[in-house]
Amino acid sequence: MKRNVLIIGAGGVARVVAHKAAQNNDLLGDLHIASRTLSKCEDVIASVHDKGAMKVKGVFMAHALDAMDVAATADLIRKTGAQIVINVGSSFLNMSVMSACIETGAAYIDTAIHEDPAKICEAPPWYANYEWKRRDECAAAGVTAILGAGFDPGVVNAYARLAKDAYFDEITDIDIVDINAGSHGRWFATNFDPEINFREFTGEVWSWQNSKWVSNQMFEVGHDWDLPVVGTQRAYMTGHDEVHSISQNLGIPNVRFWMGFGERYITVFTVLKNLGLLSEKPVRTAEGLEVVPLKVVKAVLPDPASLAPDYTGKTCIGDVVKGTKDGHPREVFIYNIADHEQAFAEVGSQGISYTAGVPAVAAAMLVARGDWDVAKMANIEELPPRPFLGLLDKMGLPTWVRDETGERLLTDWAD
Repeated sequence: MKRNVLIIGAGGVARVVAHKAAQNNDLLGDLHIASRTLSKCEDVIASVHDKGAMKVKGVFMAHALDAMDVAATADLIRKTGAQIVINVGSSFLNMSVMSACIETGAAYIDTAIHEDPAKICEAPPWYANYEWKRRDECAAAGVTAILGAGFDPGVVNAYARLAKDAYFDEITDIDIVDINAGSHGRWFATNFDPEINFREFTGEVWSWQNSKWVSNQMFEVGHDWDLPVVGTQRAYMTGHDEVHSISQNLGIPNVRFWMGFGERYITVFTVLKNLGLLSEKPVRTAEGLEVVPLKVVKAVLPDPASLAPDYTGKTCIGDVVKGTKDGHPREVFIYNIADHEQAFAEVGSQGISYTAGVPAVAAAMLVARGDWDVAKMANIEELPPRPFLGLLDKMGLPTWVRDETGERLLTDWAD
């Protein structure tokens, strides 16, 4: 049984992770949070205590850390006695933090794929560019590394595995649909790190169709989805982490990802891109200053964490799965509905951060219990989905299913 958790990062998702870890510290043990800015970590811990989130009296300490420094990160893991590291910092940190975990033997959990700051939209499958190259290294060290344990990627991967295990004899199509039907009241803002957000959409859009990689441009392919609670919503096919693992690990011939965007986002994005302001390449100003345009854009946009108090509305995220069962065609939608205001009331973050942060803690709890302490690297769809989804049901992210019989809440999570 593993205990004691180190959280890397102090943004909106880290705040959710901190609150949910505190709510389950009887299992998880001592808690620590680290980022470059100590005061941000201290603010997160203060919010945990303000909400009275600690289930039992225990340790929750803040630390200053440059997580790109493998030796410093390994030293902090040893100092804190952390046996589980939840990495919810920038996705640029993944390989460094994973290295520290392999060195110390701590379990590693992240919520998004690794990115190289100098590269955008690398060749698929993305996980093969960094994470999967280290499978043997994790196995040799006996280190559990759970990849993409957010919502998408993460919960939607578990939905795909559940569909394969329980609802279909053969799956032909998985369409992952992510709709945020909420409003933050700002003229323009991104729901998570603007730099990471824009980088997702400036390159090619990769999907897996007819068992091969297909490239499109952002906003080239749109579709109207009729969804529970949020109604009919326009979404656009884009590239996303889970397409790259589900397609390879589950052998599904068609896997696509769709995300909802409003007209204002599309307009602003298009203008910024056409002006070169979303470039990750440095430029020099007339005054001789070297700046990265994308980082300048990030600096002038609202901090995503600041959106939480004014956020209203709901999200709908899930898998539209098609295939056959007992020789007959079938379509099933497995999904979650999250509420921005409820998320803020509970943990002080908006719904996007909530859906990303809660699953990471559920994964940590499964590692602590031993269910998912697999001593190797694994994507979520490679692990038993029922213990994970059952925990999420208790932690605020219930699973719904819509099929030929109607819509129902899933409650029986026994294996």
